[in-house]
Amino acid sequence: MNQRERGEYLIRALCRELPQVTLPQLPADEEGQWRLFRALCSLRPPQPASEDFLRVQDAYLSERVRRRGVVDGQALPATQADGRIVLWQGDITTLGVDAIVNAANAKLLGCFHPLHGCIDNIIGTMSGIQLRLYCYDIMRKQGHEEPTGQAKITPAFNLPSKYILHTVGPIIRGAVRKQDCDALASCYRSCLELAVENDCQSIAFCCISTGEFRFPNEKAAEIAVQTVTDFLNTQHTSIRVIFNVFKDVDLLIYQKLLGVSRC
Repeated sequence: MNQRERGEYLIRALCRELPQVTLPQLPADEEGQWRLFRALCSLRPPQPASEDFLRVQDAYLSERVRRRGVVDGQALPATQADGRIVLWQGDITTLGVDAIVNAANAKLLGCFHPLHGCIDNIIGTMSGIQLRLYCYDIMRKQGHEEPTGQAKITPAFNLPSKYILHTVGPIIRGAVRKQDCDALASCYRSCLELAVENDCQSIAFCCISTGEFRFPNEKAAEIAVQTVTDFLNTQHTSIRVIFNVFKDVDLLIYQKLLGVSRC
């Protein structure tokens, strides 16, 4: 199969699994197919898939990763102030690191809103449907929603990283409280502890709790940098920490906090 044939196969298979979806006319272009595939994956419940489906899906996503390219996390330049810390702007799902951090919701099943712009959505799509199944098993055994400030580790499946660390940040409704700040700091500590426990040499953090969870960007960044720095200094670990930002506003904030010169 070529990439277009893979896309058509996957879209038809997903539509058969989703009775609420009427199979639309298949897009003629690969990007249109990709958007439709993404939307259908978001809607798909955590249920087993056939070996044929997984084989085609993995080939489809692997080719997608190959075309986009993989960013070597070890090759990214560290900040001058701290050789263990990196600031990088880009798509976290392209990073070749040991672990990336996903800003998850309490159900830990990913985003069910088609084509939503959150990091949970794109990580769930690019890793493959295996991720939702894996998280479903974790949550079924746990028996309750994931508490704020904790973290779970899963394989990264089709992503170029080895692991995904899923953490639930605080949702801000009104003024930011001390317990919100403490919970956000706990997210960073929990991810770092889990990464070290699993022998990760590198970890990439997204901007946890900002955006959809409405934590003020600057305050969230201050907590992130302080918590990570304290952990590195007290635990004496050699893990490499990448602060991954996507928006320009976050890039400027982290540049200021980390003393990175603007190009």
